[in-house]
Amino acid sequence: MPPSANLRGIVFMCLAMAGFSCNDALVKSVTGVMNTGQIMFVRGLLTTLMVMMIAYQFGALRPIRTVFRPVIMLRIAMEALASITYISALGQIPLANASAIMQALPLAVTLGAALFLGEPVGWRRWVAITIGFVGVLIVLRPGPEGFTPAALTVVACVFVTATRDLCTRRIGTEVPSLFITVTTAFVTTLVGAALIVPFGGWQPMSATSFAHIAGASVLLMLGYQTIVLAMRDGDISIIAPFRYTGLLWSILIGIIFFSETPDRWMLAGVAVIVGSGLYTFYRESLRSRQAIAQRSLTGPLE
Repeated sequence: MPPSANLRGIVFMCLAMAGFSCNDALVKSVTGVMNTGQIMFVRGLLTTLMVMMIAYQFGALRPIRTVFRPVIMLRIAMEALASITYISALGQIPLANASAIMQALPLAVTLGAALFLGEPVGWRRWVAITIGFVGVLIVLRPGPEGFTPAALTVVACVFVTATRDLCTRRIGTEVPSLFITVTTAFVTTLVGAALIVPFGGWQPMSATSFAHIAGASVLLMLGYQTIVLAMRDGDISIIAPFRYTGLLWSILIGIIFFSETPDRWMLAGVAVIVGSGLYTFYRESLRSRQAIAQRSLTGPLE
């Protein structure tokens, strides 16, 4: 893969993680005054309007039948479910803890690629995946304090989001990233609207709450678009480790704005998760280079 493509992918991944982390903080700030459905609806509506205007300007809109491709439909469903699970958990656990659990996402992606896409995974990466999920257990701290419904909801979100990312890799490049973004935002908005009443009904919004949601929608739009670009541009084994920059954002935001100080268990779990994730990326990169070298040796002579 050309270095320029990898560099673009890294930049997009870092921007995505910054956008998602700041979005999480703004969403967390309003979870006490409105329910998950209302947050998804208001944020999604604003995001959809903004992305649709941008997509129209760039000629990225496609016929509605494009959405009905199974892989796109599954990706949209997983994005909506990820929003439900993560927003529901954000108001109940520290931002850094939620982000720490989400750092197992690259391991879940590797696991999913092996189980469902037939990607070969050697014993070393299986060990790394296992150790990574042990790190998740350290963050959760088995017992009444750690295994809360909110923490387990974030764990579920990891696997839902991994499915979303695997779907992204299966969508052909003829489908513009902006089109994927706008359809995802639109469907998530509809799901949020359907959940407002079951989750407790509509609550009046103050100017401050609306401003937070509006800011979150801008950041979510940034995150949506750049994560799609990152996953479709460059070598994933090089780009994916930069997901961990999101954890740095979450820890800093939690300390500064929510007075949440990470404890030693969370930091230890993060070290295990990140370490195993980086090793997994290293093995994937090594395997990719070996495959390229093998093809070069066995290819036809010019």
